[in-house]
Amino acid sequence: MSTPVHRTSPPQPVAAPTAARRRDRGRAGSPSGNPAQRALLGIQSSAGNRAATAAVQRARDTANGKAPEKAAENGNAAAGRQNYRDRIAAILDRVKKNFEFIDTFVKGVHVPANTGFAQQASATANEGLKHSAASSGTAAVSENLVTETTGAVLSGMEAAKARKDAKKHGDGAAFHTADKKSTTKTADAVVGAAGAGAYALGIAKELTKVQKAANAMAVTEASGVGSGAVGAVKGVRAASRFGLTARKYHALKGLEKPERADEAALARLNQARQDAEWAAAEAYVALDLQWDHEGEGRLERVSGAIDAAWAAMGEARDAAVDLRRAEDANTMNTVHAYALGKQRNKMGKQALTAVGESTKAAGGAVTAVAATAGGAGLASNPVGWGLAAGAAGLILGVAAYKAGRAGKKRYDGARHPDRWAAEGQTPAEPASREDALKEALKFWKKVENGERQAMARKIYGLAAGPGIPGSGSTAAEMRSSARALLIALKAGPDHHRLSPEEWADSLNDPAKSAAWLKEIAEQLSSA
Repeated sequence: MSTPVHRTSPPQPVAAPTAARRRDRGRAGSPSGNPAQRALLGIQSSAGNRAATAAVQRARDTANGKAPEKAAENGNAAAGRQNYRDRIAAILDRVKKNFEFIDTFVKGVHVPANTGFAQQASATANEGLKHSAASSGTAAVSENLVTETTGAVLSGMEAAKARKDAKKHGDGAAFHTADKKSTTKTADAVVGAAGAGAYALGIAKELTKVQKAANAMAVTEASGVGSGAVGAVKGVRAASRFGLTARKYHALKGLEKPERADEAALARLNQARQDAEWAAAEAYVALDLQWDHEGEGRLERVSGAIDAAWAAMGEARDAAVDLRRAEDANTMNTVHAYALGKQRNKMGKQALTAVGESTKAAGGAVTAVAATAGGAGLASNPVGWGLAAGAAGLILGVAAYKAGRAGKKRYDGARHPDRWAAEGQTPAEPASREDALKEALKFWKKVENGERQAMARKIYGLAAGPGIPGSGSTAAEMRSSARALLIALKAGPDHHRLSPEEWADSLNDPAKSAAWLKEIAEQLSSA
């Protein structure tokens, strides 16, 4: 990458360097005897006056003792490395999502069915079927290994980036988002690496069956122990997440939720506001008439008109405040119910995952025990087969639920882009039903502007200080309720390493609005 040129003087006309070169040649019959000048003139001859001007400028800077802008070069190099890492992470993320789509089918359908065939082959001593099942199992576990390894590497990269972001911010909403992601992704990387090791043992187990190796029982035992251990770790982790989510749910449940104002009440409040504003306008018209009207008692009439206009403006202001309070109460009720619903759904998914992974661990234990007893392991044990099928069914059900919800969100985002659009933002054109269905099938894409992001904006609008546009008219008690909701969502001062005063100031800082919106959206869906 070439060093950027910063000119300090206007470039010379094209003819000027050419004329100088001709004068030099006329005097000596060749270019100037100075080596540096000869080099610059050679550059000019080969690349033209523009390149020569740039080289001359660099030479002048060097001659004047100006060091090259290493900081800019280092910055560009760092940005290049950052972009390179981001591109690798994006590629791995795309690969992981594509493999996960296949992996879900393999774990939920292929593995239980293949295990059933292996069990039948062992029970009937069908060597051909046993060999085919082992070959099919090798391919399935190989796919599992690729998916798990890709996920572990990606989680490690994301954890490293999140740690750097957390260290850079030090405190505040941006710090907590990065710090929590660092912890989660580090655990994902460790569990993924352990899972990859278990799948490697699984491949070895299937290959020993294919080759009819003498040490098949030992490898089967090791594979069962590895699979059971990883399943147990994942089950414990899911149970821990269930507990964390349950605590957040109960904290949210303990908050007082404002009563909703029905549509009729809102309509009455809105009509009262309009009537008050109309009365205030009429009072100001009357004030103007009295002001222009000459005659006896003019000052008294003007004074009375001013009092009437002032009273009308006060009534209009009070009516607007009442309407705003009712609307904010409805908004608070909505976001509170949404937050509770998110935590309930997460508890359900974590509970099913914990049961599924625990069942998978039990299946691995059955494999190890059967291999130790001299049997054919999971393939010849109906109990182990049933456990594997049950675990696969639960895990497949959770994965299918997640995929279905994500697809519906992508469909709604394309079909109804105005539904969750930010206030003041021009939504995109609604897609046709066919295009929306195509968008829903893009399982590798994240929902960028869905319901969760819209709820995060609503919560921040209620909790933010008066310095944030649109939040200045929020009542103090409503702002306090919204901030209590943030604390229940684990986005309070303690989690951000801030004092309560610093935390409140950060909510009132427009420069930190983006970090707050990201933080709230993350906390709505996390444990």
